[in-house]
Amino acid sequence: MTQQISVSRLFDGEHWLENITVTIANGKIQAITPAKGEVSAASLVPGFIDIQVNGGGGALFNTAPTAQTLATMVQAHAQFGTTALLPTVITDSIQVMQQAADTIAQAIAANQPGVLGVHFEGPHLSVAKKGVHSEQYIRPISAAELAIYSRTDLGIKLLTVAPEAISAQQVSELVALGVIVCLGHSNADVATVQAALAAGATGFTHLYNAMSGLNSRAPGMVGAALADADSWCGIILDGYHLHPVAAKVALAAKAPGKLILVTDAMSPVGTTDTEFAFFDGVVSREGNKLTNQQGQLAGSVLDMISAVNYAINELALPTAEALRMASLYPAQFIKSKQHGRIEVGYRADLLLLDQQHQVQTNWIGGNVVYQRQ
Repeated sequence: MTQQISVSRLFDGEHWLENITVTIANGKIQAITPAKGEVSAASLVPGFIDIQVNGGGGALFNTAPTAQTLATMVQAHAQFGTTALLPTVITDSIQVMQQAADTIAQAIAANQPGVLGVHFEGPHLSVAKKGVHSEQYIRPISAAELAIYSRTDLGIKLLTVAPEAISAQQVSELVALGVIVCLGHSNADVATVQAALAAGATGFTHLYNAMSGLNSRAPGMVGAALADADSWCGIILDGYHLHPVAAKVALAAKAPGKLILVTDAMSPVGTTDTEFAFFDGVVSREGNKLTNQQGQLAGSVLDMISAVNYAINELALPTAEALRMASLYPAQFIKSKQHGRIEVGYRADLLLLDQQHQVQTNWIGGNVVYQRQ
């Protein structure tokens, strides 16, 4: 089935175009042509890619690593512009990791809309910078975890590790298995971080949070991340995880294209839930802030369109750059040639945004998955 969308403004991932018709067939963009009739006053932009999503719609992937949880998460985040995500498994038992991997493999085989692969955030982390991760499950890499990371049926495989918890040689071995290695939840010194980057690590998980800080004589992981020209950094723009000045420092230090908007979203996104069970404790929501019983930040209730609007309104970024941080740059980080642009041959993962930059319509693979009433 062929469908056409005609809009007054289109952002193709690089540039704004005016009065454009996009033709979609078989889930892909078939043509981009000048509009000839009436056009929508809204803007058509590439769908957002979230590489760190723990839950949504009342479901948490760790708690129930099932196909139903994936579908619930995708639907919850679709209303906020996410068209592709990496369901994230927080540090947990090997059994939960295996069940999550099996579920992801089934989703990839079935082309389940919105699911790109999996992000294992842990379990090979630093206890000193564990945040709300469960210490009982933090551990070195064993054959059991390597068997999961070696799988070729999981789509995109992203793994967050602390570089002091695994060797540079192990980083190289993971990269050879097709794993994208991110560094985070780490108290490493700068030399250890740089060794992991040299071994093939390419990203940093939620910059500034749960990592050794920048000091004049001890640059730590934050310093290494800001100084490295080639790596990508995820940032959580919810107003709680980092001060806007810290975000501006990152924008000034990193080359354009190297900062990625992420949500680190937990189960309450898209719901009115005010608390949820998390391992053997409870996480509470106050406004848009999530904390555990010890008062530590425990993920977020951030969504992607809110992160984009924070970048525009609080950080004074051009709309185009904020949109790229949510779409083009994460696509480049995961090396996708199908996402992040509105271009002939690309997936029809598209958003219609109103003039206040709120989501009107979300298409995943050319199918409407969210329509604002």
